[in-house]
Amino acid sequence: MKTPSARNVPALLQALHQEGYTGTVRVSGSPGGTIHLRDGLIGAIETPGAPTATTALLASGRIDDDAWLAACAAEPDADRLGPRLATDGLIGAAELEVVCTAAVFDGAFAMALSPPGGWELAERQPTLLARPGVEPRPLAEEITRRMALLTRLWGPAGELARARPRSATGRGTPESDGRLTRRHRDLVESANGRRTPRDIAFARGRGLYAVMLDLIRLASLQAVHWETGTAPDGRPGTAPRIPQGQPASDETSPRAGPLPRRRPGGGSPIGDLGAKDG
Repeated sequence: MKTPSARNVPALLQALHQEGYTGTVRVSGSPGGTIHLRDGLIGAIETPGAPTATTALLASGRIDDDAWLAACAAEPDADRLGPRLATDGLIGAAELEVVCTAAVFDGAFAMALSPPGGWELAERQPTLLARPGVEPRPLAEEITRRMALLTRLWGPAGELARARPRSATGRGTPESDGRLTRRHRDLVESANGRRTPRDIAFARGRGLYAVMLDLIRLASLQAVHWETGTAPDGRPGTAPRIPQGQPASDETSPRAGPLPRRRPGGGSPIGDLGAKDG
């Protein structure tokens, strides 16, 4: 196959897209992940760095665990599980498409925060898919945008991902009292000074990027604060898991920034902002 010699993961994915490749790309690193392609389009990304569509549906309570297990038993090929969920009335087809597509962008964003890693191609692995899938180029462009926005609002996105926010409860009345949405209150409850944005995203079944934006907003409202290690000017210090910044927009679209781009055996998994952001 011609594609394994690609100079980085974005180039690899673009070449696989042009070939109409069906299979997986396993990317090493921390956290690394698996990129699932169908006919050259990215149908899913699984990484320890961000919730998958399955996690989002179950952790949020959108689909009941028993109903999920029954659907999986009725349709053992996970590639066809999405249509089954819709047919069984567990979720609308349009909503499922939004959840699965958002998970692709979020997984790519999470991988872009990680250190360099190599890759290898493997056979198709059945999984819950975004349909029809996402093209590599707009995915990389969106991840670049997300990285740039977080850097402008807070600082290096990689440091924000390691921060450990804490609820402002007990530190006086925050400016935000009476002005928080339900989703914001949920994040405040989850911010205990031990959880990172990734931990909160998994616990709440929400996208990592959306959680990071909301935490920046909550910090500006004094509803959460960052543990020790933040620089006096509000910019993140070198201590792991500590952020702060300016108010963020309530953006919820699945647009993102670049996946880290690297050569096999060395480099960031999906895009070229990993180095700029670190």
